[in-house]
Amino acid sequence: MADAQSPDLRGSPPERVRDALRDGDPFPGGRGFAGLLRDPPDREGPVLVRDVLGRQPLFVERGAADPATARDPTAPAAWSFDRTDLADPKPVPGGSLASSAGTERVWSLPDEGPVDSESGQAAVDEALDGALGALDASGLGGLETEADGDDLAVAFSGGVDSGVVAAAVPDAPCYVAGFEGCHDIEAAREAAASMDLDLRVVEITHDDLVRAVREVAAATGRRNPMDLAIAVPLYLAAEAAAADGFRRLAVGQGADELFGGYSKVADPVGDDRVAAETVRGARTETVRTLPEQLERDVLALRASGAEPVAPLLDDRIVASALALPGELLAIDGERKIALRRAATGRVPEPVRTADKKAVQYGTYVSRELDRLARRAGFKRRMDDHVGRYLDALLSE
Repeated sequence: MADAQSPDLRGSPPERVRDALRDGDPFPGGRGFAGLLRDPPDREGPVLVRDVLGRQPLFVERGAADPATARDPTAPAAWSFDRTDLADPKPVPGGSLASSAGTERVWSLPDEGPVDSESGQAAVDEALDGALGALDASGLGGLETEADGDDLAVAFSGGVDSGVVAAAVPDAPCYVAGFEGCHDIEAAREAAASMDLDLRVVEITHDDLVRAVREVAAATGRRNPMDLAIAVPLYLAAEAAAADGFRRLAVGQGADELFGGYSKVADPVGDDRVAAETVRGARTETVRTLPEQLERDVLALRASGAEPVAPLLDDRIVASALALPGELLAIDGERKIALRRAATGRVPEPVRTADKKAVQYGTYVSRELDRLARRAGFKRRMDDHVGRYLDALLSE
């Protein structure tokens, strides 16, 4: 029998979150949670909770979780899953609980040492089997509920992350967005042909880009070039899927952070983007950026009309990835080693080993924002010329 889900709590049933709070368990099953827990263990009154990786966005009115204001963040008008519902929204931090007594961190990432390579790889293989095997019937957010498989599409860029997701639901259409001739569209076409997938290409125009920038900024509150360039192609792909009648969009989010997909993780020594000097330490730093990143991506996708489904952020996969030794993350120029090994037999070899470009570059969105900025008179010699252009655009 499926767990019952509360309308005040997204991603997991109240019983599961209650147990996780009592036990301090950061990975109780599912793909994250957030919302109002009405009867938390060992506490008086309802509390707001958000899982350790912030996989579900959650906001309170600024100051509402400060005891000095004498305001209750759990009051109906003081919190929301949608930041646009609030006058001055502030995210509840990942892994935290908010109540009239204030905000406190109640879940943290495990910091145990790595397991050995053989058992680490086996755990990733098993976790991937479980998470992807349940994808077609996992509902919205990882509950064991019935779902209509016909309402699921896949965001697809032709790399191993989206490749393993698409391979798990081969009848679901795949969507890729980008400017004509960009890397992501070409890679997606080649991969989709080799996997016999239904690929639907969304070719972005400058008009699309300007419109999407405004809509994503309104939904997410982000106005900087990096956040917008990352979220806009995802938004446009999801918008096309929603227009075709697909209510859910499966995405490959989280794989780079969990499995060591960044150059700063592969070679952290001397890289000023990370403080750590080991592969595992640098990977942990990138994992800790997920709550802020996922807030942006989830809000952008919901604004498009499609609910995100992120199987690679399933608790089973997260826990197995965090336990990996450095040699299964990145070494000798190879990244996401354990994930690529687990993908053997799931996707064609060129997809399994494909290099990935950051979405803002692989779709040409960053390039075209720069072009629009220069056309509008914001020259490259100016500090943050694209940021200045976006400020002007969003102020119109």
